[in-house]
Amino acid sequence: MYKNEPIFLSPSFQEKIWGGQKLESLFNYNIPSTKTGEAWVVSAHEQGFSKILNGPYKGKTLNFIWERHRELFGNSQDREFPLLVKIIDANEDLSVQVHPDDAYANLYENENYGKTECWYILEAEPDAEIVCGHHANSKKEFLKMIHDEDWEDLLVKRNVKKGDFIYIPSGTVHALGQGIVLLEIQQSSDITYRIYDYDRKNDKGVKRDLHLDQALDVIKIPHKEEEQVPKKIQKKGIEITHLMRNNYFFVSHYQVYDNICLSNSETFQLFNVIEGKGTIEINKNKIEIQKGDNFILPHQIKEYSLNGLMEIIVTCE
Repeated sequence: MYKNEPIFLSPSFQEKIWGGQKLESLFNYNIPSTKTGEAWVVSAHEQGFSKILNGPYKGKTLNFIWERHRELFGNSQDREFPLLVKIIDANEDLSVQVHPDDAYANLYENENYGKTECWYILEAEPDAEIVCGHHANSKKEFLKMIHDEDWEDLLVKRNVKKGDFIYIPSGTVHALGQGIVLLEIQQSSDITYRIYDYDRKNDKGVKRDLHLDQALDVIKIPHKEEEQVPKKIQKKGIEITHLMRNNYFFVSHYQVYDNICLSNSETFQLFNVIEGKGTIEINKNKIEIQKGDNFILPHQIKEYSLNGLMEIIVTCE
C-alpha cells in the first residue's frame, strides 16, 4: 500500500471575505467562487479535509488513513495529524490577528494544537506588505494604541516579494496584505484571535467579531523578531535550501534542475510543487508532477528520484 507512489491530495477550499480567484489562474484549481481565499492542500483538520486522489484509499480523507494506517506516517504518536498546509490568495487585506500556543489552546480552547506558522511568498504585487510584530512595550501601551486607533505607529510592516520566507511563531501579531499569494505551513489549528479588521462588514452588513481579551492573553510583549538563517546545499541536479526548523516543522525549498536521487529518513514528508513540472520515480514507477500538485511521501518509501525543472516546498515534523 503506497509503496511505489506518493499519496496525492486534493484541496479543501475556504471562501473568505478577502478572497479572490488567483487559486484558479495560478494553479488551475476548480475553485467554488470568486471569493476563494484558501486551498487547504494538506489537511486532516475537521474544518477542511484533503481527499486522496490515488491508490486503494482514493476518495477517502487524509484523516481516514491517519486514524487507520498510522504505519504510513512512521507510527507517529501524535493524537492528530500535526501539520496543515494552505495556499492563500489575499485579494484584500486580512485582519490583524494573533494565534495562541499549545498550552493556551489546550487550556482555553480544548484543542491539542496552538498555531505557529510560516509563509513562503509565491506571488506579490509591487509594494505588497505584511504586518509582522508591533511597537508596544507594555500591555497598557498596546491597549492605548488600539483605543486611539494608532495602527500606523503600533504595527510593524514590511514589504515582501516572491521567494521571501517569514516565520510567525504563536503570539506574534501579524496580517497578510492585499496582492499576496503564499504557501503557509502551520500546526493543524484554526484558532485565530482578531485584533483589527478595518471596520469591514460581511455580506449581511455585520462587522466580524474581534477577540481582544484572548489576543491580549497570548500576544508577546514586547515583540522580538525570531530570525531564521537559511542553509543552502548544492548538489548535482538540485539546490536545497533549509528554510527553518523548530519543534513543529522542518521546511525546505528544493530547486530541481535535473535528475537527482534522494533519501527519506523522516516519518513522512509533505511535498508542494510551487513551480514547473517533472517526475518523481519510486521503485521504477515514474509519475508526472507539476505546479499545484500536493502529496505525502509515506514513511516506508526510503528512496526516490526527482527529475525536471521545478520548485518544491518539502516539510516534515
